[in-house]
Amino acid sequence: MGRYTGPKARINRRLGFQVFESAGAIRATERKEYPPGMAQRRRKATNYGLALIEKQKIKYYYGLREKHLRTYFDKARHMKGNTGENLLTLCERRLDNVVRRAGFAHTRPQARQGVVHGHFQLNGERATKPSMIVRVGDVIAVRNRPNLKSVYAEIVGSAAATECDWVSVNADGLTATVTSLPGFEDVSLPVDVGQVVAFLSR
Repeated sequence: MGRYTGPKARINRRLGFQVFESAGAIRATERKEYPPGMAQRRRKATNYGLALIEKQKIKYYYGLREKHLRTYFDKARHMKGNTGENLLTLCERRLDNVVRRAGFAHTRPQARQGVVHGHFQLNGERATKPSMIVRVGDVIAVRNRPNLKSVYAEIVGSAAATECDWVSVNADGLTATVTSLPGFEDVSLPVDVGQVVAFLSR
C-alpha cells in the first residue's frame, strides 16, 4: 500500500508528536500521553529505538513508504551540503506537501488524495503523482472544473494554509507558485535528522 491507513491517533501517541493533523488523532494525544498498549511499560529506550522513532516521524508526516524514504536519502547523499537537511527539503518539495502548504487541503493525506484523483495541474498539465518534486517557477492550480473550484475555494477560505515563505498563493485564482526552494528552516517537523541519517546509513 502507498500510505498508512491505520489508526492515526495510535501513531501520534507512539511517536509523541502530532504527525497526523486530524481532530480525532490530536484529541487522543491530548487524552493519553503514554504510548498505546494495555499497560504502561517503563524501559529505557535504546539508541536504535530513538533513531527509529525519528525516522518514523518523517515517514508518517510526509506519507512515505520505506522505499521512497531511502530513495530520497540516496538523492540527498549525492547533493551538496548537509545530507539530513537535503533529505527534509526534498520531502518538502513533494507535490502533495506543497498542496498542503498552499492551503488547498486541511491535512497531507487529504492533499495526497486530491493529487491522486487528478484535482490539480502542474504547469498546465494534469498531475496525479504526489511524489513529484516541484522546482522554482512551478505553478500548481486547481483544475478548471466548477465542482472542484467550489470545493477548494471553500477550503482555501477556511484559512487552511500553513506559514510558507517559498510558495505564493493566489486565493482568487486557486493557484500556487513556487517562488524559491525551501530551506531547512522552512521544515516544520521537529526531528533529529542527524539520528535519521545515522540510521539510514547502517
